[in-house]
Amino acid sequence: MRALKLRFPDRGQDMRSGGYAVLLLGILSLLGVLYQFKEAMDEAAYWDLRIAAMDRRVERKGGPIVLSGREGGHTKKEIQRANAILREIDLPWEALFDSLEYAAGHDVALLTFQPDAAGRKVLIGGEAKDLPALLDFIGALEREPVLKDAHLIKYEIKRDDSQRPLVFSITSSWIEAS
Repeated sequence: MRALKLRFPDRGQDMRSGGYAVLLLGILSLLGVLYQFKEAMDEAAYWDLRIAAMDRRVERKGGPIVLSGREGGHTKKEIQRANAILREIDLPWEALFDSLEYAAGHDVALLTFQPDAAGRKVLIGGEAKDLPALLDFIGALEREPVLKDAHLIKYEIKRDDSQRPLVFSITSSWIEAS
């Protein structure tokens, strides 16, 4: 049996430049994540302070906050922005994704998903193998309990592709999951 010759870098040997590049990339990635975390924590702290200040004003005045002047316009914009974010957070994401996943078969590839929280509508874009597959997908969307009124907005045949798939856009409304 022959002996194995394993070579490990001695203390006298230099580490390869690839190792340094990977180390540098890891450090830069860590710094980027830490920066994003700090930004998110700062924004959360900002909103916590704003809520606490509004609570103190309500307790002090004993009634609703009357918004007027320059500060009122700024606060109204912040409230509108916060409400828009809350509407998007309150979307039934899991039920919507489950319905789309269940309705899409092997012959349909979903490419875009654009929800409109205010209008409770969703725009779905994708590719279908052929027209029967697309029609089956639309029918499956209609049978889903979360979605209703699925309508084909447009479709076109991809002529530059040898398989000639259909590129489509569908709009649908969603209802509250029971």
